[in-house]
Amino acid sequence: MSRSLYSAGPLAVLVAALACGAARAEPLSTFQAPNQVAPQYAPAEQNDANDDAQLGSRLQRQVVDYPSAEAPGTVIIDTPHTYLYYVLGDGKAIRYGIGVGREGFTWSGVKAVVRKTEWPDWYPPPEMIARQPYLPRMVAGGPGNPLGARAMYIGGTEYRIHGTNDPTTIGKHVSSGCIRLTNEDVEDLYNRVQIGAKVIVLPQSGSPTIEAKGQDWQAKAQAAIAASRQASAPHERMSWNVGRSPGLY
Repeated sequence: MSRSLYSAGPLAVLVAALACGAARAEPLSTFQAPNQVAPQYAPAEQNDANDDAQLGSRLQRQVVDYPSAEAPGTVIIDTPHTYLYYVLGDGKAIRYGIGVGREGFTWSGVKAVVRKTEWPDWYPPPEMIARQPYLPRMVAGGPGNPLGARAMYIGGTEYRIHGTNDPTTIGKHVSSGCIRLTNEDVEDLYNRVQIGAKVIVLPQSGSPTIEAKGQDWQAKAQAAIAASRQASAPHERMSWNVGRSPGLY
């Protein structure tokens, strides 16, 4: 039986919309983990191999200068500027363009990756179905799935870092709290991130502005990271956006 419940088309794009500064850059090719074989699917209408080529230059995957006290392998989500940083060490990081939570659905905290899945199935949570009762109850993994090619599950939350079958949402505040990348980028990140990797999600407000440059920007970013640690208990480091209703994804 085919794993794809829906083919990539108008319905898939609709479902995808509902699922959950300046630096020197260097070209970066997709990282391949050794001995990893992913499920194979027929090409969808959207050619995932060209996802990055369709993004603006600031959202394309690239190595950037990023001084950080965090250990290599740490994932830092810059919510207001729609960037994900994968810390390499020695003052460098890989920067990815991402889509983040829309107004009322942003969150911040320090968590960890607890599970990784290739071509994940999607089960819309009850709260989402209550808001949009026309949603399917399950979408099998495949090109038409709104979670895209890979998913990394963030412990202690209902959120994931995942791919998308609608790369036009990258760089926008559109999700119900999940972090999305193009399928090409999420495959690259998936091959780098280890189970247990720290995930730092910076808040929508109180972060450095996109116009900020150089050490001043980095200092503000590190201050935001430090503040997110101190604001909550060590075993449950999460803060919710003001005005967010409980149970929303």
